[in-house]
Order: sequence, then structure tokens, then C-alpha cells
Amino acid sequence: MTELKQQKCEACSSKSQPITQAEIEQLKPQIPGWEIIEREGVLRLEKVYKFPNFKSAIAFTNAVGDEAEKEGHHPALLTEWGKVTVSWWTHAISGLHKNDFVMAAKTDAIMNSQFS
Repeated sequence: MTELKQQKCEACSSKSQPITQAEIEQLKPQIPGWEIIEREGVLRLEKVYKFPNFKSAIAFTNAVGDEAEKEGHHPALLTEWGKVTVSWWTHAISGLHKNDFVMAAKTDAIMNSQFS
């Protein structure tokens, strides 16, 4: 099986199926540190990344934004001094799709390759 960070997002629509609990249990171990939260009635993947200053936090935000543009799948990003909160969910289905797990893995890869 190809690692999540090496996979591509698939096009989603309102007819796309949310990820199943069994799929979540299979994929979740591949994205350590990510939490599944419910906000405004929608399940999301969320993780907080820590940085030594605002400049590195904004650089990370921009790097995640660049990857999101490439994949056509966009997160909520809250950039603050010393931290960035990243939230992934699929707007078209108001819930979690495999794409969210793929992008969480890609977000971790950005952190590990460029900011560690």
C-alpha cells in the first residue's frame, strides 16, 4: 500500500462518500498526533504545530497552502505566534474523506522535511 503522503487527492462532490469507521481505524495510525474532532457538527482532522517564532509559523502556513493548491484540497489554517493549527475536512460532504488523511500526511511531511 502506498504511503498516504505519496497519494493524490481525488475529486470530490456532494455525492462522494465519507470515510467509514473501519477506514478511519486503518488510516489514523499513519498520521500520529492528529485528532478527530467535531466542530459545528462536522468531523475534522486537527493538529497544532509549534514554532520558535511567527516567521517560521507563517512560512509553514504558506508551504501547506502551496501543497493544498497543488492537490485542490484546502484546510483551515490558524496562524499565531509560535503555532499553526491545521484542520482538514471535506467541505463537499461536510465530513471526513480519505483526501483529508492524505493531506494530513502531506502536512506532516512538510513539517518533517522543511521545519524540523
